[in-house]
Amino acid sequence: MNRVNTRRLFQVLLREMGPQGWWPAKTKPEIVLGAILVQNTNWRNAEKALKNLNERTKFSPKKIKALQIEELELLIRPSGFYRNKAQTIQALFQWFELHDWNYEKISNTYEENLRQILLQIKGVGFETADVLLVYIFDRSEFIADAYARRLFSWLQQEEYQSYKELYEVIDLANLFTSSEAKEFHGLIDEFGKIYLSSSKKVKPNFLDREDLLS
Repeated sequence: MNRVNTRRLFQVLLREMGPQGWWPAKTKPEIVLGAILVQNTNWRNAEKALKNLNERTKFSPKKIKALQIEELELLIRPSGFYRNKAQTIQALFQWFELHDWNYEKISNTYEENLRQILLQIKGVGFETADVLLVYIFDRSEFIADAYARRLFSWLQQEEYQSYKELYEVIDLANLFTSSEAKEFHGLIDEFGKIYLSSSKKVKPNFLDREDLLS
């Protein structure tokens, strides 16, 4: 079966929609928090929790780690699943602290094993691990989130029901720079919000399925 030409798809989305500048955060600790809080919810709810954390801690890793679990749960409650997410925040921030929040050193230490190391941290699943690889460690990875699965399922007329199923057929490593991988994820998510919600029945005419298959 022909597969989607990811490079061509990226170019079309970028041309038609423009740069997205995603992930919306000023610091990497804020990105780490956002990656956890957006799990199983929409960005609006994650943003409410981020606002609470910012007001209380200014996203200082030291202040966040010092929070009692009950207070952390209260602050992130708007994002849902707040008990599990609070535990994940604590576990992930402890892991980063053990490595002195030195992203380059972490990346160099674990090299190709970094994804598996991240997946061993409590509460970190495939999507969160890949978001961290792309936005924290500047790797060229594909984030096979729900919008990506909907888009590629539509383009290929082949249902991708699980994260792993789509992730395993998309390889950006030799085709995309790390900045392009970031932009690609932002473009797919923005496209999904506009065109791939359950209420959207018409797909945009600027995406030609036949042209994108190679």
